[in-house]
Amino acid sequence: MLRIHFTGEDLAKVRTAARPDALWETILSFHRLRDRRGATVYGEWRSETRARLNGETRLLAALVPPRGYFPDFLTPPEGLHGLDEGLEAVRATPVRRLREELALLASDRPHTGLPARLAGLEDGAAESMSRLVGALRGYHRAAVEPYWPQIQAAVEADRAARGRALLDGGAGELLASLPPMLRWCAPVLEADYPADRDVRLQGRGLLLQPSYFCRGTAVVRRDPELPPVLVYPVTHACGRSAADTERERVRLGRLVGHTRSAVLLSIGNGCTTSELARRAGVSLASASQHACVLREAGLVVTLRNGNAVLHTMTPLGTALLRGGAQRDRDREPVALMRGTVPSPRR
Repeated sequence: MLRIHFTGEDLAKVRTAARPDALWETILSFHRLRDRRGATVYGEWRSETRARLNGETRLLAALVPPRGYFPDFLTPPEGLHGLDEGLEAVRATPVRRLREELALLASDRPHTGLPARLAGLEDGAAESMSRLVGALRGYHRAAVEPYWPQIQAAVEADRAARGRALLDGGAGELLASLPPMLRWCAPVLEADYPADRDVRLQGRGLLLQPSYFCRGTAVVRRDPELPPVLVYPVTHACGRSAADTERERVRLGRLVGHTRSAVLLSIGNGCTTSELARRAGVSLASASQHACVLREAGLVVTLRNGNAVLHTMTPLGTALLRGGAQRDRDREPVALMRGTVPSPRR
């Protein structure tokens, strides 16, 4: 059981990450690569990624076991700012921390110890650290980078949902809105966990980090001195297969045009114009133009917040999406049952 203890000050400092964390997605995707669960969500990704990989996984496999502890230095806070920033933080890990965390990793392997390919890493040898950074970069390029737009869209949609919960009921409602494996029993957030852990925030607050490749359970860092972060799974598409989604796009495309239907679908729980452009795969100017047409049709509401513009669906827009999906379900109940999609450390 994992228990995260909040004070009033911590509740005031709860925040949701603005983007995916490049290194958390890298490490957690390596877990997904080696398990067979979540085939509907990750099956095609696994096949495509395995075909692109060369030797990047050998060093990572020595550091990231299929289950249990993996070193915190692989997921530094700087990963939230991008891959390059995260990898430079990995390279700059102090030797003392390398030794402590590799010793923890070795303690889980009492009979075999650490693999020989990790030799030199605990001393922070430049060649060993360069080899590690190269392996992380190579794996990220093969497994994560080609799917970054989908990862980013899923994280942005989750962030929008958490933002609505915060506006509706404050930090308590935000924590209560997290996926079902997390349970808010004020002032403690609980989760099923492989080990018995108590995390006391002590006024530092908590960063909520939604993750595309996190699956089944949330994840926290082992070291209590590091900035507190809770990594949890985004909610993947539920109740619709890829074929269902495609039928929805075709139906809307006939009504409002294929690009505009993609824009409407991409708005989801709300997004800025730049987020909309990324999700729909159009230019910023095109996203703004299409959002304007949808707004004039009463399908979208647009609000300005500082320098950002936030688009959200109106009840009419939501009804348009749900109505067509309901008609598809009425016509093809058996196909829908087959198309149900399941949601996706230590």
